Amino acid sequence: MWRIVKLIAKNGMRSEAPPACSDDLRVGGERIQRQLLEILGQALSIRQVDAGSCNGCELEINALNNSYYNIEGLGIRFVASPRHADMLLVTGPVSRHMELALRRTYDATPDPKLVVAVGDCGCDGGIFGDSYASCGRVANVIPVDVAVPGCPPPPLEILRGILTAVRRGRSSGGEQSPA
Repeated sequence: MWRIVKLIAKNGMRSEAPPACSDDLRVGGERIQRQLLEILGQALSIRQVDAGSCNGCELEINALNNSYYNIEGLGIRFVASPRHADMLLVTGPVSRHMELALRRTYDATPDPKLVVAVGDCGCDGGIFGDSYASCGRVANVIPVDVAVPGCPPPPLEILRGILTAVRRGRSSGGEQSPA
């Protein structure tokens, strides 16, 4: 053990430099935070629902919570209950077994509620489409305000979709506009 301590003292702690934060991400993040606070006046609470996806979109949504994207610092947080949510973020084609659960989650979300469909499967059913096991896209089950295409969409596109839904929801006075 002393040999390792001597080696550390001699060489120092070696690690790679942290990745440089791009100016686009920093400026974009500050702009998103400012716009959210102007539109909402408070933090945005999101309930994420996996309606039958392959988890590719969930990985990108989870990336929003890391220190690089820092979605929590932008005033956006994920909640466990739809009763505390302002928005539903739905991924995947809606499987037949998740149809009722998704409708109940939508009904439990207080008005005015916003819905963002994430990924190609959520937008148009993806490779699964409509079948005996799948209802297809999210809009076949509940009204969708914004669709974010991609397989999976990058985290910044998901952020843009969230902000677009908030802008549309507030400009229409909180009324739902089916996609």
